[in-house]
Amino acid sequence: MDTTNLPPAPTDSSLTETNATVMQRIIHSVLGHESSTGTRLLLIVALVVLLHLTVKAIRNISEWIINKSHAQKSPLGFVTQQPKFITLIQLVANAVTFVMYFFAIGLVLQELFSINLEGYLASASILALAISFGSQGLVQDVVISLTLIFSDAMDVGDLVEIAGTVVVVGRVEEIGLRFTTLRNFYNQVVFIPNRTIANVSRFPHGGVFAYADVQIPAGAERDKVVQIVSDTANGMWMQFGAIILGEPTIGPVETSPGGGWEFVRVHFKIWPGQGNLIETTFRQQIINTMKTFNPNYADWQVPVTYRAMTAVKNVKPKLESASNMSPG
Repeated sequence: MDTTNLPPAPTDSSLTETNATVMQRIIHSVLGHESSTGTRLLLIVALVVLLHLTVKAIRNISEWIINKSHAQKSPLGFVTQQPKFITLIQLVANAVTFVMYFFAIGLVLQELFSINLEGYLASASILALAISFGSQGLVQDVVISLTLIFSDAMDVGDLVEIAGTVVVVGRVEEIGLRFTTLRNFYNQVVFIPNRTIANVSRFPHGGVFAYADVQIPAGAERDKVVQIVSDTANGMWMQFGAIILGEPTIGPVETSPGGGWEFVRVHFKIWPGQGNLIETTFRQQIINTMKTFNPNYADWQVPVTYRAMTAVKNVKPKLESASNMSPG
């Protein structure tokens, strides 16, 4: 038999290369010699731990840099809004960590049970697709979380009211892939499934603006009344710091054009739904103090209103008297 045209018989090295695992090929190409299964498993674990620590370090350093600089001078819009950028970093880090561990499990299975890595990845993809069809709620959570982040509906640190299965008011602590986490007025951490979020009401100034207009009693000394109002408002802020979210602002003395009385406006920023503190406690303290100037001082002389900003006053000019008007 003529054997000159037959292909060469496979050598042991070619068989080894064909049946070699991914880690075997990597170690052989780098070090130039074979390795034991135990060594390869230890190397897989070491690489996973190293990559995990690297991802975590990059995330922590990025968050620290953003929080330190506040990213106010960056020309990129998504960086200037630091809470959103931090949330995106967390999502990317979680996704990279998941993929890394998933691939590492495949390498371990290949080393221990000689499972084909390509088949493992393909079957996992099919399984993930089947699970996604079976758990549509999970897919909705992920899609809605990304929508919330990229649509500027809310950011970490915002004070919002979320309406869905229930209505929750709180400060956003995290927008995760499955849950949005709020901390409410009672310091409870509330986990809201993203798919249940129907409406998001955002408080752009970090709270609700409440305005108390304190009418100055007739004959009372202006500066003394303003000082009393300022001391009372700041005392309320010091005592109820969980409700009054910032130092109260005392406006100048104003005169009502129609009635001629004088008043001073106090501007509070309060936690949503806690206006009763201004309407009752603050108002009652002011009324009791003003009664030392005028015993007939009444509740209506300290009205409390809520609005986004102080309205612009358009005062109509006074009409000329009929005696000065020429007949038409």
